[in-house]
Amino acid sequence: MSKHYHFKAGNSPLLISMPHAGTSIPMEIAAHMTKEALQMPDVDWHLPLLYDIAKNYDATVLSAEYMRYVIDLNRSAEDTCLYPGQDVTGLCPIDTFDKHPIYLVGKQPSDLEIRFRVEQYWRPYHNKLASELKRIHALHGIALLWDAHSIASHVPRFFDGKLPDLNFGTADMQSCDESLESALRNTMQNYQNGFGKDLGSAQKYSYVFNGRFKGGYITRHYGVPTLNIHALQMEMSQCIYMQESPHFTYEESLAQVVKPLLSDLLSTCLAWAHNFNTTARQD
Repeated sequence: MSKHYHFKAGNSPLLISMPHAGTSIPMEIAAHMTKEALQMPDVDWHLPLLYDIAKNYDATVLSAEYMRYVIDLNRSAEDTCLYPGQDVTGLCPIDTFDKHPIYLVGKQPSDLEIRFRVEQYWRPYHNKLASELKRIHALHGIALLWDAHSIASHVPRFFDGKLPDLNFGTADMQSCDESLESALRNTMQNYQNGFGKDLGSAQKYSYVFNGRFKGGYITRHYGVPTLNIHALQMEMSQCIYMQESPHFTYEESLAQVVKPLLSDLLSTCLAWAHNFNTTARQD
């Protein structure tokens, strides 16, 4: 394990990235943070545990070590706005999702500090992500990037009411081939119609494609369908696998219900990749 990320190599076309799962905050940064920030309410809690199914698919897994308040790995190094005109958080956030200050008065990071954090914490994760996609593509002629996220089911700052349980983002079908999105839509529709592996539970999950969350920097930057690198973001509502604020505890009983559906979605991706490559070779 690098001190900057957690990594396990796999040999299938699938790479699962978890850029917001980190919980470490360097002491010199934590010393400048508020009590509310140090409770880390905006972590994508427990995703490595939820996605332990990755081993069943020989997937490569990359997850963050450092918390998103240190630096947000799903933003560009230039801090380009992902959703112009909407309320968003930036590369080095200064407030929580509930708009509480992250830093003590006068302790927000300077431009020089932000540049340092880019090199110290942002760059290593993205260098590894890029090199692994290159390796996977060299092995298979195709690479699939599943960018895994989760968020509280109610965040008025970003969306009204309750968030759908599963939020697929493909940058409006720009970050992956349209046929991959169609395959995933079909899998979800099968669950809604009662044809999934877990007939009594998975059909309860609501879902949307390219709703409030269309995919962040990682999905948009690394997904290049013309190069046969296909990326999508999965933003999950945390209420379907854990207790939300203030406890942030993993709920095994909930997780065991959603895992079969996640497994089917990952299987769909890999089956699609095999068929897509086979068709391309025949053409």
